[in-house]
Amino acid sequence: MSSERSFQKPVEEGKEYELEIKEISRRGDGVARVEGFVVFVPQTKPGDKVKVRINTVGPRFATGEVVQ
Repeated sequence: MSSERSFQKPVEEGKEYELEIKEISRRGDGVARVEGFVVFVPQTKPGDKVKVRINTVGPRFATGEVVQ
């Protein structure tokens, strides 16, 4: 769909972002949002403020990992 391709995502693979985990997903991963775009971060919990490296960016969400 061309509309999905034209949507500029607010995160990029390989880049790092300071995020606050707001909730837990059904699978147990932390959930943060960047401009409304969902980022799943394993091994985090609500209230965590973490630096996250984005691993994958899909049409509806991204996944990342905590970096030290």
